[in-house]
Amino acid sequence: MDVDGTLQSGSSRCHILTVKCAVKFIGLLIICSWLSYIYISEVSGRYGNIMKVHTSGASCLTAGRNNVSNCGIPASEKIAKNDLENMNKYKKLIKDVGKKLHIDPAVIAGVISRETRAGATLNDGWGEKDNTFGLMQIYKENHTSEEAWNSKEHIFQGTQILVDMIEAIQKKFPMWTKEEQLKGGIAAFNVGPSRIMNSFAVDVSTSNNDYASDVVARAKYFKSHGY
Repeated sequence: MDVDGTLQSGSSRCHILTVKCAVKFIGLLIICSWLSYIYISEVSGRYGNIMKVHTSGASCLTAGRNNVSNCGIPASEKIAKNDLENMNKYKKLIKDVGKKLHIDPAVIAGVISRETRAGATLNDGWGEKDNTFGLMQIYKENHTSEEAWNSKEHIFQGTQILVDMIEAIQKKFPMWTKEEQLKGGIAAFNVGPSRIMNSFAVDVSTSNNDYASDVVARAKYFKSHGY
């Protein structure tokens, strides 16, 4: 009886240990899954994964106006590469704003590159006949300009407008994927949400008919360079 009792007691302890190990293992899996979700959210942003957004890149018209001989994605990447040195001056500000507003910093950089070539096309912070201001070209008729043209406050203001456009597209087209909504929101930053009609041709009314596609391609380049 003593032997049997000892064996039974040992078996019970082994069973308890097995259950405890299983519980700990499941707990670790849950924690790892949660951390993975947080990481993916940080990488992709609340508004979709820019690396999954379909793009055809810059039109030949946009490429030509930026002194690039080829068209499409290679043109967008070339322009972004040319802007990288200037863009890096604002990298920390862009990343801080992206984190604050839960949007991929690469998307912000893509917009800044398209709008002002990272500030290279501005005249004392102004562009387009002094109607638009700052790195992200905020229209003075619609918005009050905040702080310096290259300040964190300006980037925050411009990015908030971008986020508002993405959310407007989310409400207008709730059945679109997050990536389609992201691209639609980028196009809406250029022409407004009322002119975005379908996910297959979001650029039909944008500048040079390529605004969103060009921004997406440039954003992917910046994403691969630390944004």
